[in-house]
Amino acid sequence: MSESDLSKLRIDRSASAISTTQRRWRVWPWLTGLVVLAATGYFLLGRGAAIPVDTITVTQAYPSQAHTQLNATGYVVAQRKAAVASKATGRLEWLGVREGSVVKEGEVLARLENKDVIASQQQAQANVGVARANLEQSMAEMKDAERALARSRDLLDRNFVSAAAHDAVVARQEKAKAAISGFKAAIGAAEANVRAAQVAVEQTLIRAPFDGVVLTKNANVGDVITPFSSALGSQAAVVTMADMATLEVEADVSESNLSKVKPQQPCEIQLDALPETRFRGTVLRLVPTVDRSKATVLAKIQFVDKDVRILPEMSAKVAFLTQEMPATERTPRVVVQSFAIVERNGRRVVYVVKDGKAVEAPVVTGSKIGELVEVKSGVKAGERIVARPSEKLRDGVAVAVQTK
Repeated sequence: MSESDLSKLRIDRSASAISTTQRRWRVWPWLTGLVVLAATGYFLLGRGAAIPVDTITVTQAYPSQAHTQLNATGYVVAQRKAAVASKATGRLEWLGVREGSVVKEGEVLARLENKDVIASQQQAQANVGVARANLEQSMAEMKDAERALARSRDLLDRNFVSAAAHDAVVARQEKAKAAISGFKAAIGAAEANVRAAQVAVEQTLIRAPFDGVVLTKNANVGDVITPFSSALGSQAAVVTMADMATLEVEADVSESNLSKVKPQQPCEIQLDALPETRFRGTVLRLVPTVDRSKATVLAKIQFVDKDVRILPEMSAKVAFLTQEMPATERTPRVVVQSFAIVERNGRRVVYVVKDGKAVEAPVVTGSKIGELVEVKSGVKAGERIVARPSEKLRDGVAVAVQTK
């Protein structure tokens, strides 16, 4: 073989190096893509695809809900309530109360102008004095007539006076006696006039008919008060007041449910103004008539628990119970729906939704209240929990709350 043939058999190292470098540059885009895909997969798997869940709120319930036979709505009213006015007509001169004033029976609330009736009373009292003075004068004349009669009888027995003269003395004594009776009657009439004048004065004083609280003020000083407020610019009632000790709830009960309500039945009253408190009550009576337009019967429920926060005309909800609740069961309990509690590793847990994740919370359950289950520990009222946790739901898993 010649040297020229051997030279053809040499390996070109420079060409091989160029080819290797080109292959390496071709592999790098694929490797970069794989790294990006791996990072994306890790990100998605690490964050976890959010599991869609429904949530419910942890609430509070009262044990009496399990013994509620019927619910009704109504309003707080005062059994004793009065629009206090005057029988007399006049201008309001003084008003001594305002809204919220606590008054006692017989206390003067307001006064009308009464100078004229006071003057009439004073005149009537003066007439009594005149009548009594006239009576005293008549009694003095009576005594003088009796003495004259005694002398005339003595003289008549001695025939010193005539019978006619004696008869005149007798007539004088009888006239004096009759005058005394007349003046006594006049005193009685004058005293009756005094009592009438006193009544007229008393009618200008507006007094509280019972112990209570002033609810509204219907007139101001200077207003004309008249028993019949048909006159322009006049007022009939000065104030409206109520006896707060007689507050009760009036609730409408459908006549179809009337068999579920009876007198002395225990009740639980909830006021819209005081939603955190439940008041004990009992059915006082049922009004013996049906409202034809609403097909309801009015039930009156009295409060067992008195509270100064209870005011007339408050909206109320009444739960008619099958039994009286003991004191230990009158406080609210934290409750959840039973389907929100699941078993995990031998424990009863719920999943609380916090910051987009499901946080596993072991709970200690108590008695059932209707369809709800009491939770003694583990969650608080107001927290959001997963409604029906699935088997794949675990602690720390991302969740997406579904909106309805």
